[in-house]
Amino acid sequence: MSSLEKGQNGSEIDLPRPTEHSPERRALEKKLLRKIDLRMSILIVIYILNYIDRNNAAAARKRGLETDLKLKGQEFPTLLSILYVGYIIMQIPSNMFLNWMGRPSLYLPCAMIIWGTISCLTGIAINFTGALLTRFFLGFVEAAFFPGALFLLSKWYTRSELGLRTAILYCGNIISNAFGSLMASGILAGMQGKLGHAAWRWLFYIEGALTIFVAVCAIFILPDFPATSKWLTPEERELAMLRMTEDAGVGDQNETETEGHLGGLRMAVTDWRVWLLSFGMTAQVVALSFNAFFPTLTQTLGYSPTVTLLLCAPPFAIAALAAFVLARHSDKVGERCFHMISSFALGILGFVIAISTMNTAARYISLFLMAQSYAGFVVMYAWISSSFPRPPSKRAVALALVNAFSQLGNIAGSYVWPSNWGPTYRNSYAICIACSGTTIVLCLIFRQSLIHANRKLEEEEEAQGVKTPGFRYIL
Repeated sequence: MSSLEKGQNGSEIDLPRPTEHSPERRALEKKLLRKIDLRMSILIVIYILNYIDRNNAAAARKRGLETDLKLKGQEFPTLLSILYVGYIIMQIPSNMFLNWMGRPSLYLPCAMIIWGTISCLTGIAINFTGALLTRFFLGFVEAAFFPGALFLLSKWYTRSELGLRTAILYCGNIISNAFGSLMASGILAGMQGKLGHAAWRWLFYIEGALTIFVAVCAIFILPDFPATSKWLTPEERELAMLRMTEDAGVGDQNETETEGHLGGLRMAVTDWRVWLLSFGMTAQVVALSFNAFFPTLTQTLGYSPTVTLLLCAPPFAIAALAAFVLARHSDKVGERCFHMISSFALGILGFVIAISTMNTAARYISLFLMAQSYAGFVVMYAWISSSFPRPPSKRAVALALVNAFSQLGNIAGSYVWPSNWGPTYRNSYAICIACSGTTIVLCLIFRQSLIHANRKLEEEEEAQGVKTPGFRYIL
């Protein structure tokens, strides 16, 4: 009997065989997924705070930050872009360390406590240099979370479940654009001059302190990997590992980690498809760079600062709903590429409308179309997770590499929206159209490569006389 059919102490467990799908197996699996989902839900809250801490500089910009720090020229865009330098540097080492350590319940919250503290320190900056240092180290520590969260999800959920869970996680990012603007408007409107501090400083103090509080709670909620999670019964732990073995046709750890963790690094960086997705995602990140300047773009509608921040919320609320629906349907039909392309195409339509008119209603509608393109971006992350299934060390590096490389798009995107291009920002929107179109082309090439890989798998099975189809890449 294999180790997957035994408990960790070697005793046999009465677990239904994978091909039986008995009522007992289905009931146990449903209970297991419910328990996993409840614990993973804390990731949404963490991601909301992750992006709020990252983007609060944009909300503070027009409420005293630029004036108090005496920023001039390209110094504010530099504050935005410097965060991604540390963010890029640390993602691959962080995910490799997480895979080796095997304790995301400790690693991710500890990183969160540190970045919450750094966010608070941004509020005491008195000049450009001080703010620049806090923003650099903020990105350095925040690098642990998102690729680590994606890797954690890929350890627990099958490919048919991963799209929806990735969407729910990424909704934390999208919701942060809506909730973060509402939260910022309340703090900036109500805290001006309190205890002698400007409202924008209170924004960093309050949001940083909230991050630290949630991080402490997350230590007791976040799960570790299936083989080491103590909150599962022996039957549930075995089923959690068995589900992943069935999904990929091979075990997730000992059966595939034949070259060690550095072998995963080598396999990822020498796989051309990893780099293809890296360039595709980078181009799309540039296309989504409007996110960091959303309050500025909404301000072109001509409303007061408070109303402008409130108007930022609805487009991202709709984007969160679109991401949920698109990812769920993508999981259901087992297709990724054209789901992504449909969302990106709607985003391009939004850019075209914004270029074509200064009509208030039309431009606000264009913001909704731009924001929903995040739905395709979510599906793209799920596609990456399911396209590099084994070994886990390669998957960990591939997820981190694609996400880290794509952050070059955020550095470039920080300079795509200069003030002298406003209020029309036609040049900015044209750049976004070109980048989103590039992503669509690269995704079609990647899809074609997976079709070829699936054809090779079919030929191998025919040559071996295998009657039941095995693992296939999701297109």
